[in-house]
This record gives sequence, C-alpha cells and structure tokens, in this order.
Amino acid sequence: MRTVGNATSYSQDHANLIYLDNAATSWPKPPEVTEAMVHFMVQVGANPGRSAHRLSVEAARIVYDTREALAELFHILDPLRIVFGYNVTEALNLALRGVLRPSDHVITSSMEHNAVMRPLRALEEQGVELSVVPCSPEGFLDPDDLEAAIHPETVLIVLNHASNVVGTILPVAEVGRIAHEHGAVLLVDAAQTAGAYPIDVQALGIDLLAFTGHKSLYGPMGTGGLVIAPGFDISRLEPLKRGGTGSRSELEEQPDFLPDMLEAGTLNVVGIAGLEAGLRWVRARGVEAIRAHDVSLAQRLIAGLSGIPRVAVYGPKDAELQTATVSFNVERTDPSDVGLRLDEDHQIMCRVGLHCAPAAHRTIGTFPVGTVRFGLGAMNTIDQVDEALAAVKELAEEIGR
Repeated sequence: MRTVGNATSYSQDHANLIYLDNAATSWPKPPEVTEAMVHFMVQVGANPGRSAHRLSVEAARIVYDTREALAELFHILDPLRIVFGYNVTEALNLALRGVLRPSDHVITSSMEHNAVMRPLRALEEQGVELSVVPCSPEGFLDPDDLEAAIHPETVLIVLNHASNVVGTILPVAEVGRIAHEHGAVLLVDAAQTAGAYPIDVQALGIDLLAFTGHKSLYGPMGTGGLVIAPGFDISRLEPLKRGGTGSRSELEEQPDFLPDMLEAGTLNVVGIAGLEAGLRWVRARGVEAIRAHDVSLAQRLIAGLSGIPRVAVYGPKDAELQTATVSFNVERTDPSDVGLRLDEDHQIMCRVGLHCAPAAHRTIGTFPVGTVRFGLGAMNTIDQVDEALAAVKELAEEIGR
C-alpha cells in the first residue's frame, strides 16, 4: 500500500477496504501511535504532576514533550500555552464561553460546524449578539463582508480554517488583520487543517486555535486542545471546569497560570502519549509533503467526479483552494443510499448526510439531505482514488439506465 512515508498497512481483514472518512477521523493510524499508548499503559501508567516518583515524572515528561511538539507545529515559543482537552469541541467551548459575556458581539461564517454554532446559539440565548456572515455557494468568505459586520461591541471572530463539508480554506490571515485592527479576538477551528496544512499562529494573526488530535495529527480520539497565542491575556478566559491540578494544592481556588488554570482533573495521558507519536509521524514526513500528497489525490478525485454524468461536485473544485475533502451527490439518489452501496458493494468507507454542519449545507444548497463526502488523507493512494471513481461511475450509470 503506497502512502506518504512508511505508513501503516491495512490488516488482513481490511486488505480490500478503502477508507475515505478521514475528515471524521484518520485511519489507519501509524503503528507508532498504538505502540506509544501500550507503552504508557504497561510501563508508565502514573498520574502526571500528582506525585514525585519516577513513573509520575515520566508521565509528566510525556505530556510536556507533546506540548513542545505542538508548539513547534503551530510556531509558538511557549509550550505551556498549549492547553489539553478531549477534542476540538471542548477547546471551542472553552474559548467561546471563556471570552464572551452578555452584550458582547461575535461574528462567524455560514460554513461553520455545530461545534461552533451550537455554543454560539446557546450564548445568544444568554445575551450575546451573533452575526453570521454568508459565504458563497462554494464556501468562500469575502473578508470585506466580515469587516462590514464589525461594530463597537464586537469582541470575537470565530471561523473554521477549512470546511468539514467541502474543504474550502477560509482567509484566516486577512481576517486576523481585520480583527486586530478593530480590537477583536480571532478564534480558529483547525479541526480539518492541523497536521494537513501549514499553520503559523502568530503569522496568521490567530489569538486562539482549537485543534483535535484524532484527524490529521494521527493521534487517538479523546485528544485535542487550545493554543493560546503569545500576547493574549489569559485573564480573559474563564475555565470550563475547576478542580485538582497537582499545583498550589494548598488553595481552594483555581490556579491563575497556564496550563493549570484550564486543565482541571487528570488528563487523558495515554491518549496524549499516542498523540505525541502521531505528531512525530507528521513532523517526520513534513506538513508540506502531506499537503502536496493531499492536493494531488484531491485534484484527481475532483476531476474524476466532475467527469461522471449525473454527479454533482460541491465546493471550490480546486484542490489548491481546499483540503482533501470532497462532497458530491449522485442525481436522483439519496446520499445515504450511495454510501450504503459504496460500503456493501465496494468496501468504500465514507460519510453521508449533513456532517454536523447544517449551516454549511444551507450555504452550498444541499440542505436537508446533505452530500456524500470523501475525506482523503495521508494513508490514501492514487489507486484507491481510482477505485472510488470507478465505483461512483458504476452507481451513476445504473441510475441513468
């Protein structure tokens, strides 16, 4: 199986399976990820920061090394400004609920995932004013439209870096410049780009970056966190939860320093050990090389799908302007029926429906049925793309008879 670098081969049980659901979670994982998690459980297993014995110290080292790797990936100098959580959703909730107060104004786009929209709708009910800036049917955001929505009470702008539905990459750097000119904070949802697309937090003007570990960082589920850029005043953040941190245990108040201020309770250290291994795998191959691989496969997929009669492709239809996530529909066929046929007849795993992003589907004109989504990743090959194209063509031809 040809992939970027020395990637995992599928097990014998899955020898003929084609996994195209990487936008939901990456699979298979590099073998180093499983090995690191097993090593932690068998050889370490202790709680970091709670004890002084060697196993606790080793657990703390694993956590810190992972912070360092993430700091290098996102180009920030202080690893302690990486706060761990269980996924990008928790990180987004931490940022949104931590920064926004009643009467504040927040701006987002019409291409957001429910991990952004649901917390914002809840905050709206509590007195936060929300503006949703419309994007084009291809998922593009015009920065001028966003700037026009800013007013004196605007505190925060929150955007996904790339759509989980059609992969469209939003103009984060331009929005960062606009946000800072108006004294607003920029929060970016990097669920679809962290590890698959270069991210320099400071160069892009990002104040808060929410990431997940189980997608293009090739770590396990239950890992993720929030990157807090240098210069962002942490006193503006309110913890989602409070409790034991292993530090300042004489106090019954939450510590006021990072990362302890925002990391109450025992971390998912076995998951973090796996995440560190995934990060090593990504860094060894290089984000730029992974991106080039994704662009090559996505362009082949887009061109192939666009050439099949009775198939509609959504989004930019240009791999340079999107991630390797491609959504399409087959004429007169429910996306769920297409997904079922792909699974049962061709062993192709994909996702169908609304992808937890109804606002995005309204924007691209596919609400309420949604789309079929192929999410490519570093483990996929040209041969697999070609097999998927042949399968979609076969289904479309059956419908046209």
